[in-house]
Amino acid sequence: MHIKHKNLQRKWYFVTTLIALVCVGLIFYSCGEAEKPEQKDEKPVEKAEKPPEKPTEPEPKPVAAAPKGPSLDKWKPEFDPSGAKYTFIVSNVSHPVLKGVYTGFAIRDELWKRTNGQMYLDYKPFSMLGGEVEVLNQLQMGAIQGMGVSSVASTNLGPRFGVVNLPFLINSFDKLDKFVNSGKLFDHFMNAMDHQGIMGLDITGYGNYGWATTTPVSNLAEAKKVKFRIAEASVNQLTYKAWGLTAVVMPWPDVPVALKQGVIDGLDHTPMVCNITKKFEVAKYFTQVNYAQGLFIWVFNKAWFNSLPPDLQKTFTATVHDVCAKIREETKQQELDQIGKAQTEGKIEFFKLSDADMATLQTEANTVYKDFAPEINKLYPGDTYQPADYLKEVQDYMGYSK
Repeated sequence: MHIKHKNLQRKWYFVTTLIALVCVGLIFYSCGEAEKPEQKDEKPVEKAEKPPEKPTEPEPKPVAAAPKGPSLDKWKPEFDPSGAKYTFIVSNVSHPVLKGVYTGFAIRDELWKRTNGQMYLDYKPFSMLGGEVEVLNQLQMGAIQGMGVSSVASTNLGPRFGVVNLPFLINSFDKLDKFVNSGKLFDHFMNAMDHQGIMGLDITGYGNYGWATTTPVSNLAEAKKVKFRIAEASVNQLTYKAWGLTAVVMPWPDVPVALKQGVIDGLDHTPMVCNITKKFEVAKYFTQVNYAQGLFIWVFNKAWFNSLPPDLQKTFTATVHDVCAKIREETKQQELDQIGKAQTEGKIEFFKLSDADMATLQTEANTVYKDFAPEINKLYPGDTYQPADYLKEVQDYMGYSK
């Protein structure tokens, strides 16, 4: 009985142990289910799409080259300037077919010979360095060393130069020769920019001033209908105001487009300049007023000049004088030749005003003398000649009568 009782105890122990294990297992299972996160419906994973291919870009077209400036090949020196000890830059606004502009190349070649290759003038015509007022500032600062400045623009830094722009005072080649040979009067004239650090040496010309127009101008009534381009110069502005004409102040490089677009329909200039620079392709008429001579005044930076050895200063000065004297003579014939070409090849029609109209222009221009006299007569510390009334002395010398 005792043995049987033990067996029953063992079986009961086994059953209770088994029940306990089952209960523990159920507890762990339910805890595990509770800790599982709530699952959402998931979409099937799709394969990643390839990014769209970029459209094929057309090959870039070659960029058109910017239009080249005027070529100087025709005027290349016949020598190699690389060995020059002194190289300096000189500017001019216009075309070297004009004798007065070609002066720069003539000085370059003659100076090279006379200095045995020591000095080379690097000449920049065609407004390559900008308009005249802009280039005058470069000259004053020493960025360039010289300039063949037009007489109309020269007054911006040397008002005394305006004496040659006054209407009907120095208005022919013969009168210009007389003025050049006046001694102290001409020397005082050439000293007009000395107070600006700029020295004047000599002059060349580009002919007699008149009106190139797109419509015929044979009298003052017709002239009053025209918009004339004039240079950036005080004397010219005063003159056109006195004449009662419409004037548009404009840098020379802007003229071709303005003329073609009708911004202006007339030019205050000389016939040879208008023919050589092709202004007659638009303006088919020219009125020969001949009220002033167009000049190029050859001016140089004083500090640069003074930096040269004395012997080269002397040679340089003599070369400029000799070349300018020769060019002035050649310019007289060039004006006649260019007027002839304009008439025969360009079919340009030339006019002259009546004596009455010319007298009116001269009378009206007397106010310009009065208004600009203080600027012309102004004296500066560097003036060795100190006249009380320089303008009157020039008027008397030239035989000007009001």
